[in-house]
Amino acid sequence: MAGDFIPHQDGAFLEWAKTLTSYVAAHLTGFNIQEAALAPIQTLLAGYQTAYDRAENPNRGKVDVLAKNEARDALKAALRTFIKAYLTYNPEVTDVDKESMGLPLHDSTRTPVPAPSTIPEIELDSSVIRQISAHFRDSGSGRRGKPQGVHGVELRWSLLEAAPVSIADLHNSAFATATPYIFSFDEPDRGKTLYICPRWENNKGDKGPWGEIVKAIVP
Repeated sequence: MAGDFIPHQDGAFLEWAKTLTSYVAAHLTGFNIQEAALAPIQTLLAGYQTAYDRAENPNRGKVDVLAKNEARDALKAALRTFIKAYLTYNPEVTDVDKESMGLPLHDSTRTPVPAPSTIPEIELDSSVIRQISAHFRDSGSGRRGKPQGVHGVELRWSLLEAAPVSIADLHNSAFATATPYIFSFDEPDRGKTLYICPRWENNKGDKGPWGEIVKAIVP
């Protein structure tokens, strides 16, 4: 959103708004902006120019100053919305364009998020019939939940009669972004053993190392 780069003083704000509006008007086609989108800004700018001139007159009254302030606030609010909607993230608006309009430059390069390097720990709660809740935390952490930079946890699981030899024996997959993840089962599953193995995943889909395989009996 537009912020402190908008001049505070009335006269400076007027000149900045005129420069921006004129620049956009001259580049509507290049910026892929419809003329109708700019028209309200131009109308508000004209109104502010008139109100500003009256307020600068030595014979001005309180009403003139109030009208100028209201016109300025209306134009400023409209410009904030217009800049955010049509200029800030418009790929056709270059850094040179932004500097020419008096707009700030935004860093478009995002810091890469590394693949998770730690492992989740799972705590299973089987206090509810036909249900097992899997609470997860980062290894060594004293609080439940995912660590910073992690989108969620992948849970590989299966109901097995014998302990799995490897993670490949766990044929089902679930994903959770908030703890706990609740496994629900049918009546015939009661008494079977649930095996689960977790690993973290970031928002790019990069996965961390697998944690320990844990188990619980379906209540």
